[in-house]
Amino acid sequence: MKIVIGGQVEKKEIEALIRDIDTNIETVIKSDLDAAMEVKSGNSDFYLGACHTGGGGALAMAIAMLGRNQCETVSMPGRKPNEKKVVEAVQNGKKAFGFTGDHVETAVPMIIKALKANE
Repeated sequence: MKIVIGGQVEKKEIEALIRDIDTNIETVIKSDLDAAMEVKSGNSDFYLGACHTGGGGALAMAIAMLGRNQCETVSMPGRKPNEKKVVEAVQNGKKAFGFTGDHVETAVPMIIKALKANE
């Protein structure tokens, strides 16, 4: 599995968390546009990104490049990640996941767990 990390904040923290969870997952950090293109071209399997709103800077380019139906806002200010919704998003084939920077430590493990369960 290869995950590209975009978004506006916490990129290195997201990458470190992924590596802590599973060292077999390949990660790469890119700009939003390049990250979305990585998934669109098939060079990466999934996109993770964080920003201050969970959907704006985290997912804007992914939505533009992949389409809204391939993207999931996992958390927003005042709305914490919900494991059931993350599992449903993965099962429904979503490829890009956005969340707020303050939810990184909750959202990333939740997303990785769901992705691995769906392999």
